[in-house]
Amino acid sequence: MIVKLQVANSKGVPATPNSWICCNKDACRFSCSVRNPSSQQKIRFKLVGQNLGDRWRKLNNIDTHAVQERINSWLSKTQDFLNEVTSPLAKTGNDGKSEPRNVLDTQDIEDMFVAEQTMDGSTPNGVLSLAAILSIEQFSRMNGLTGKKMQKIFKALVPAHVYDDARNLVEYCCFRFLSRDTSDLHPCLKEPAFQRLIFITMLAWQNPYLDEDDLHAHASKKASLQGKYVGEEAFARIAPAVSGVADRPTVHYLFKALAGDEQGMSLSVWLTYINELVKVHEGRRSYQNRESQFLEERILCIGSSRKRPVLKWENNMAWPGKLTLTDKTLHFEAVGLLRQKDAARLDLTRHGLQVEKAKVGPFGSVLFDSAVSVSSSTGSETWLLEFVDLGGELRRDIWYAFISEVIALHKFLHEYGPDDNDQSVFQVFGAHKGKEKAITAAISGIARLQALQFMRKSMDDPIKLAQYSFLQNAPHGDIVCQTLAVNFWGGPVVTRFTEEGLQQAEEVRPSREASENNNHIIDVDGSVFLRKWLRSPSWYSSASVSFWKNSSVRQGVVLSKNLVVAQMTHVERAALICKEKFQVVEKTQATIDAATLKGISSNIDLFKELMIPLAITAKNFEKLRRWEEPYLTVSFLVFAYTIIFRNLLSYVFPMGLMVLATAMLTLKGLKDQGRLGRSFGKVTIRDQPPSNTIQKIIAVKDAMSDVENYLQNLNVTLLKLRTIVLAGQPQITTEVSLVLLASATILLIFPFKFVLAFLICDLFTRELEFRRKMVKRFISLLKERWVTVPAAPVVVLPFEDDESTSLNQRETGVKEIGKRTGQKQT
Repeated sequence: MIVKLQVANSKGVPATPNSWICCNKDACRFSCSVRNPSSQQKIRFKLVGQNLGDRWRKLNNIDTHAVQERINSWLSKTQDFLNEVTSPLAKTGNDGKSEPRNVLDTQDIEDMFVAEQTMDGSTPNGVLSLAAILSIEQFSRMNGLTGKKMQKIFKALVPAHVYDDARNLVEYCCFRFLSRDTSDLHPCLKEPAFQRLIFITMLAWQNPYLDEDDLHAHASKKASLQGKYVGEEAFARIAPAVSGVADRPTVHYLFKALAGDEQGMSLSVWLTYINELVKVHEGRRSYQNRESQFLEERILCIGSSRKRPVLKWENNMAWPGKLTLTDKTLHFEAVGLLRQKDAARLDLTRHGLQVEKAKVGPFGSVLFDSAVSVSSSTGSETWLLEFVDLGGELRRDIWYAFISEVIALHKFLHEYGPDDNDQSVFQVFGAHKGKEKAITAAISGIARLQALQFMRKSMDDPIKLAQYSFLQNAPHGDIVCQTLAVNFWGGPVVTRFTEEGLQQAEEVRPSREASENNNHIIDVDGSVFLRKWLRSPSWYSSASVSFWKNSSVRQGVVLSKNLVVAQMTHVERAALICKEKFQVVEKTQATIDAATLKGISSNIDLFKELMIPLAITAKNFEKLRRWEEPYLTVSFLVFAYTIIFRNLLSYVFPMGLMVLATAMLTLKGLKDQGRLGRSFGKVTIRDQPPSNTIQKIIAVKDAMSDVENYLQNLNVTLLKLRTIVLAGQPQITTEVSLVLLASATILLIFPFKFVLAFLICDLFTRELEFRRKMVKRFISLLKERWVTVPAAPVVVLPFEDDESTSLNQRETGVKEIGKRTGQKQT
């Protein structure tokens, strides 16, 4: 049976040629055509029966009228979707101006249908999903080709195993169109249809094949965008390919901020994020045009609000005003009682600037945790800015990320980029624009933070979405910065070097160890990053050498230095390694945070629990020493003296390490087998009973008293030792010196094994009957002598602040100068 469908559209969509949609070789084949619009929407179809033999004789029993009504329902439900996605991205009204389309409500989408399919949906790994077909066909038309033509081109470019993966075909069609744009924010993001197409592309990359359902029911299966969620892996692969949407180093944290507690990112969240991002960029441009004082700077953010003002603290006084952040400076215009004060300016390009979170309050108190401190290493100028926000600390944290990102940007430019006066940037095509590219990346990151702030999305730490600030302290972050530098300043060589330099620059393989072979760094597209620009010490680390040594792209299709099909770019690969290492650090820190208890009593209980193995060992050794189990004590002594007199002492420490390593590996194997249980290794303590405030204050006071007594006793002991060493009591110093000389003489005359054997004999015979009284008399004698040792004298000077000290020094200096002058005159 052949089903022919004819569709007449009344919405002004241009006519498209007839097309066929093939589900499978055993499924029905549909033909769809769009004719010239009429006054009324008509859906005409015709069912033609064809004799297919006895095998298909049962198809004659199908009610053709029911099938016609079902197809009519499909077409009516999907016709609006066809007009939105498969037609041009913007429609032209009667006045000739482009009008944006209304945002598609996911609640109204029930079915997804393909208007025109030219490619073969059957692949060696399965049948392509509707989202994959739609993405491939739409991007193919935007590239000026058909899906079938793009499929053939991609098949000729890559090996068979790369072609067989439908994800690679989706990437090729999408990346080929996106590689044409080099703007800060992709201009097509203003179009709702393009926004939805990117979302569908992420769904296609996530699930490129149909589910294992009955392909005969494929035509009747609903494919709604409602309830569809994009996963982290698909978002991290597709979103950074669109200019301005995401950065490779921070894309995973951006996804977590957008997804929140959901299982993924929905269409509504994606559309809201893109619209807010577009608004941020448009707002910047409009404000930049109105402000004439920032002609050489780019405005990033403005803090000015009556409900949530920005306060600048100076000499315990808070001044409200307008704060403006640019790509180079911070500007603050304080609001005076009569008129606007002159704007203060803080240069953020200086070396050694530090930004920290701070607490502020009246009269030097620290009541409000909502401020940011920006200071230089020399302490010459410090700004203390408070961002008033009654809803929490999010506003302060976001501004902290803004300022940190600008400071980290200029630190990145100084460390990884060429000098501003370096003329070699004109020897590499596009290298003179590298600094502008780096600044644009930071500006786009700040714009994304602003978009999330306007969406009221909760963020774990906004600094993770600012790539330069995040990479400063992230593990493997220096390697990611290196890849960013190669991406920004790398390009084709346009000036003839010396013969040696030219030969090195023309190498197409990845660079070897820079410190040994003196090669330039080569990007995935063959762009050259000159050797003389390798100013950071991180270029010569072992991790950097290993990374760039294995940086070749062997099977992918390189469309640009930022877009590689079926492979990862240098930035993407370094960012992935950084993410994995950072996850390990986060897990480790989580265990440390979980083990950090609050309260003195809880920490004491935890310490006791951790010391139980050592306490048990000491208790068992004490049993041996006291001869509570004579057979074990005799066995231990025989073992110890055998080691001593057989000259095996040098093997004791290595054997101890071997036994410890063997025990650890045995426990690891038992744990991997699951024979130790899940609770093995966990430390369990009892929580303290509930107490009120008075009880807590008394407990803290008692604990502080105990600590004070312990420190006093420790200080007294140290002072007495100081007296003995510095001859504060000559008689005791003489006695101790004679004891030390006698000990040294014994160690010089007798071998160490005899001394050690004597000490062990003394240790294990102290509690025996024939020595017990003698040992007690000797210990009492030592205590009496220790009590008679005086403590070294301690002098406590009165308190003097720095100002009074400096004044005294000045007065003393003036008096000395006066005396010298009088002496010269006389």
